[in-house]
Amino acid sequence: MPLRFADADLPSTGLHILSPDTLAAWREAQSADVSSWVERIGFSGALGQVAILPGLAGGDSGEIAIAGYGTADQRARGRFHVASAATSLPAGTYHIETELPADALEETALGWLLAAYRFDRYKPQSDTPRIARLKAPAGVDAARLEAIAAGEALTRDLINTPANDMGPDELEQAACALFDSYGGTHHVIRGEELVARNFPLIHAVGRASPRAPRLIDLHWGTDGPALTLVGKGVCFDTGGLNLKPGGSMGLMKKDMGGAANVLGLARSIMELALPVRLRVLIPAVENSVSGNAFRPQDVLTSRKGLTVEINNTDAEGRLVLADALALAAEESPDLLISMATLTGAARVALGADIAPFFTDDAATAAALADAGARVADPVWRLPFHPPYESMVEPAIADLDNAPKGGMAGAITAALFLRRFTEGAERYTHFDIYGWQPSAAPARPVGGVGQGARAILGALPAVLDL
Repeated sequence: MPLRFADADLPSTGLHILSPDTLAAWREAQSADVSSWVERIGFSGALGQVAILPGLAGGDSGEIAIAGYGTADQRARGRFHVASAATSLPAGTYHIETELPADALEETALGWLLAAYRFDRYKPQSDTPRIARLKAPAGVDAARLEAIAAGEALTRDLINTPANDMGPDELEQAACALFDSYGGTHHVIRGEELVARNFPLIHAVGRASPRAPRLIDLHWGTDGPALTLVGKGVCFDTGGLNLKPGGSMGLMKKDMGGAANVLGLARSIMELALPVRLRVLIPAVENSVSGNAFRPQDVLTSRKGLTVEINNTDAEGRLVLADALALAAEESPDLLISMATLTGAARVALGADIAPFFTDDAATAAALADAGARVADPVWRLPFHPPYESMVEPAIADLDNAPKGGMAGAITAALFLRRFTEGAERYTHFDIYGWQPSAAPARPVGGVGQGARAILGALPAVLDL
């Protein structure tokens, strides 16, 4: 189902969004029949409550719909609260009658769109009830919200697709098809050509798989500041010779979540025709086990010339990103952003719901924090902490891909990546999870976008658009 608003000229039912604090005043303004009905059904304005009041009053359909908004404290504990109404109300078309603050109205409208998402590639859900449709509320930028929703749907689809159908080949096809659809260009370096073109770390990580490693290089736009997005595209991660236990390998189809997020963000940027010169780089590999797999204690030389001691083949994401970031920095973009499902340490620090980011630029950090709060995409700044630099410097090479001790793992990974970004005007790294572990309004269990809406919202301030 397309994640779009209903046509404005369709008949619709008015939706009143009511909290326990506003319910009494709203009832006083209604007819006695409406007020009595609301009391009899026990509607209190609690989160998740919905009801249709048939044939009692107004609206094009002769009905009133009501949805609970909960208390301010309850709303602070989550987001997209009204989105549950999209799956709980009868199928049909609705319009919002309640006046809400601008940010809350936008969040409500976007959440309603996202609630229509279904991943049904392998199990068509023809018996699933149709989602209630919403007309675009007055005062929101409907085209922008639809572009954001479409980008999020792309991200979710890519992550949710299992590795047998989303390997490096398929990720390349999806990325190139996306840029083709917006008039962009693409170039892909595959297999042994990676060695000849000086991308040794990408090749080393992916060479053990029969599915050739590659670097996907995508371009769109000819005017404006240069924005480069780099996304980790590890389509499946066994851990390599440092093989993961079964429990840790179960979700590794999502290890290309960084690539999925930058592609979803790129789709929104191109759909909205933002005035930027966009470049997307995706090192796409499968970290497998075979006789030619890279080994613990190997020392590899990166594109930048820095040597890396391999102390854990399961810390492969930073390796493939390093070569891609080095290439990106050679062009000196105005803003360079990497996104990766990189470290468990980030999840320990902030959990599954918050995307940590690293940047040395205070203005970029402030813009991302402001945008994340405004668009209901929670992000949190972690530091590039210089005293920890020595932790990524082993005895026999320039860098260590897996420092011992387990302390500050997200920070040391970010410091490792920053070594490859010299030349970029500003660099920001996101260490995301890319997965919704339990169902929430507008977010079913499965792949999910993180940080992309915050970045999109921050770009006008960061790049002076």
